[in-house]
Amino acid sequence: MSLVTLTDPRSPAAEAYQALRTNIEFSGLEQALRCLLVTCPDPQTDKSRALANLAVAMAQAGDRVIVVDGDLRRPQQHALFHLANHQGLGDALQHEEPPTLQETEVPNLQVLTAGPVPPNPVTLLSAGRLRRLLAELREQADYVLVDAPPVLTVTDAALWATAVDGVVLVITAGRTRREHAARAREVLDKVHARIVGAVLLNAEQDAALVGRYG
Repeated sequence: MSLVTLTDPRSPAAEAYQALRTNIEFSGLEQALRCLLVTCPDPQTDKSRALANLAVAMAQAGDRVIVVDGDLRRPQQHALFHLANHQGLGDALQHEEPPTLQETEVPNLQVLTAGPVPPNPVTLLSAGRLRRLLAELREQADYVLVDAPPVLTVTDAALWATAVDGVVLVITAGRTRREHAARAREVLDKVHARIVGAVLLNAEQDAALVGRYG
């Protein structure tokens, strides 16, 4: 799998991710946005690749970034960054042990892969465990980006949303149904998640990748 921020860093798409990184930085001036959840309404949206491109853009700008593959059902970050996935988030949560971070080819960018898929992922996602893990990772990075399953598919994203500073919702132009996006927002609102913005993928070239922020 390829990332446009690495393969074509001067392309409009790559520049849009740089703009997204800048928008996040300015959105966090009044209230910290150091730990962000990236998710989507349904499985048809490639939120994992969007998160990986954002992570690369942040690292290229000099930020220390840790990507957490919080999708314990269909993990993708290890494949996107060409990493082993023998152990990872599942082990850290289950055994309350220090997370195993892997270096990537991008300076300043580390990844905590998901590890082997557990039989019942949701049982590992207690609020206390997530907060302790993220507190440890915050000490090692400027930004922690968490990849979570789609909001409307399982409850995992809602559980993660209670432990982070904000949520970025990724939608796909011409594919994500309006009612699904609205329902995803309702689910996140119920857990008092701070939705900081929406990212629009597959937009026309002259349209902004960042749909709304603030």
